[in-house]
Amino acid sequence: MCDAYGIVNFESANVHVKGMGEYRPVSAFSYLGRYRLVDFPLSNMSNSGIDQIKVLVKSNPRSLVEHLGNGRQYNLNSKRGRLQIIPAISSEGVDVNNTDICAMRSILELLEAMPQEYVIIAPPNMVYRQDLDQLLQQHQASGADISVLYQNVDNAKSAYLNCDVLRLNRQKGVLSIDRNRGNAKNRSISLETYVMRNTLLITLIKRAANTSMMYWLRDVVSEASEEYDVQGIAHRGYLACINDFDSYYHANMDLLDYSKGDDLLHQSWPFYTRTNDSCPTQYGDEVMVNESIVSNGCKIRGTVEKSVIGRGVVVEEGAVVRGCVVLPGVYIGKGVHVENAVVDKKARIIHRKEILGMPEHPLYVRRRDQI
Repeated sequence: MCDAYGIVNFESANVHVKGMGEYRPVSAFSYLGRYRLVDFPLSNMSNSGIDQIKVLVKSNPRSLVEHLGNGRQYNLNSKRGRLQIIPAISSEGVDVNNTDICAMRSILELLEAMPQEYVIIAPPNMVYRQDLDQLLQQHQASGADISVLYQNVDNAKSAYLNCDVLRLNRQKGVLSIDRNRGNAKNRSISLETYVMRNTLLITLIKRAANTSMMYWLRDVVSEASEEYDVQGIAHRGYLACINDFDSYYHANMDLLDYSKGDDLLHQSWPFYTRTNDSCPTQYGDEVMVNESIVSNGCKIRGTVEKSVIGRGVVVEEGAVVRGCVVLPGVYIGKGVHVENAVVDKKARIIHRKEILGMPEHPLYVRRRDQI
């Protein structure tokens, strides 16, 4: 059993997904048709033996709360395990500056009461597979006060823009945490996953709260590197960072590549999600479906190519869906051609026969839109 409890953080200030973010928090975004983004940090924690988990959420929490339920789908022990949803709002119902430090300060008594010696904090907008118990063991063996998970990339000029990057010394010590402005191709991208003693987290929260209400955890850790031993631990494998609309679209499209999908999705390391009892997808007699992920409960009577199709989607005869991310409950009418777009939940495309975006600039069809 991992001697740590988990915190799934909410997205930081550099994350803004235009359109979709108006209806739900990033942690509740649909991913690969059947998952929500929050499923990935929660599954990493559950698979690693962490059964006490707190999920922070700062806005539009309804869809996330409905999805999480009591946490049974994450294989948490029903007697000892517990999943808590922590809304980052004050007693007046107003956002508390929307920083993670403010949110954690509001539950300081809960954090102080946790019996585990360590805490592991993970973000909702980074998709990766990681044994967090192994990460904790690496942290303990290093003797560091704080460990930060990172990944070296060689495409930072065009990808991972506005993500946190670690400035490391030769011993993998963290000198500072900066932003990726696309100035260099080789960067150490922070996975915004932190390991430390619970007592240290509490000390840092109190110190930050007394300094500025605008502090985020990444600011606190960056400053702490001057006083504490903050070490980077390298991650290897698939990584997706979702911090804007384009990165959300491409993170879904990427996993249509079997080699990338196989690197993330392993039978030995399942990613859990909320399921339902909908029927298998029904396919018409003359349909064409290529290189796509199609969830259950759909009715496919047209053409689907290189797309991610959510649950309960209807694609009528003569319709073409190509290079799209289609969220649950969407209806695409006869003869409609949708290409390179994200179609939000329960939209109905009937009258407009062509919606054509480009892979570099996908279009967005709003939730419940009728066009």
